Amino acid sequence: MPVLNRAERSRTGVVFVVLLLAAVLMDMCGAGAVAREFRAADTQTEDYPTVQALRYMGALIAERTKDRLEIKVFHSRQLGEEKETIEQTRAGAIDLNRTNVALIGNFVPAMNVLAMPFLFRSIEHMQKVLDGPIGNEILNSFEPYGFVGLAFYDSGARSIYNAVRPVQSVSDLKGLRIRVQQSELMSEMIRSLGAEPVELPYGQVLTGLATHLIDGAENNWPSFVTTDHYKHAGYYTLTEHTMSPEVLVISLKAWRSLAVDDQRIFRDAALRSSRFMREKWRDLEEQSQRKAQAAGIAVVKDIDRKPFEDAMTAIYARAARDPAVAALIERIRKVE
Repeated sequence: MPVLNRAERSRTGVVFVVLLLAAVLMDMCGAGAVAREFRAADTQTEDYPTVQALRYMGALIAERTKDRLEIKVFHSRQLGEEKETIEQTRAGAIDLNRTNVALIGNFVPAMNVLAMPFLFRSIEHMQKVLDGPIGNEILNSFEPYGFVGLAFYDSGARSIYNAVRPVQSVSDLKGLRIRVQQSELMSEMIRSLGAEPVELPYGQVLTGLATHLIDGAENNWPSFVTTDHYKHAGYYTLTEHTMSPEVLVISLKAWRSLAVDDQRIFRDAALRSSRFMREKWRDLEEQSQRKAQAAGIAVVKDIDRKPFEDAMTAIYARAARDPAVAALIERIRKVE
């Protein structure tokens, strides 16, 4: 091995420093820079409107930041079921998460209000609430719990479906084992209607129906059809008991790592993705209804909703014990 003299060692050192400085300057100028990637979780399939909306948001952010920031979407429960991904997002292990308000309500109290049964009169009423001051206030209430609320996505109206019999009245639910989200509020709602709630992760519902572990579940039209639940549950009753939206959150850890200008870009892209998602959702909802009816699903439409609503009296009485919750419910009901 050759031995370098002092002059040669000096020249070698200079060359190394020059190469190092050149690499640093190239990185500062953006040449060869590696984009920062944010991981987003969604339990729905790749072509579902929420997944498409997350990708649309990612494209907007990449464009605005010249590919400096990117979003990688993990769909189809690749990062786990919703309950687990919410916990991981709170801990900062996942950056962004699209989830139903009923599940994140286990962490953020205001979300439980939006999941209250028979709270919204219609989808239009819900959208007016979420697009206005009340929606902004709720999104701004996430930070103490480890999240930042970015936007709401639509989720239609949830109704009850089962494989045993058509549900035309509250009494028809008696004894049925109905899957609900892993939420105390949802379990209480089904119990109040006389059925037996079974808390299961979303990905286990199809197996539960196929093996008769459960008699039915409750969800919107697209979820009923895209998961093949309709192949095992032939009765769909338009109870439309909840119109709880989806919510897009970012972990507080990821949010605080962003520069203020980048935070603005994320918020704007999230809101634009919400409008994009609504268009996709309307199309899928119509397609899902047609597919279910073509498959021979018996749809019970004209039910007397009042007995269903009356069964929720105790739930609302307990919620009203919290003055802040009672005031929020009243404000939502007053929105025209």
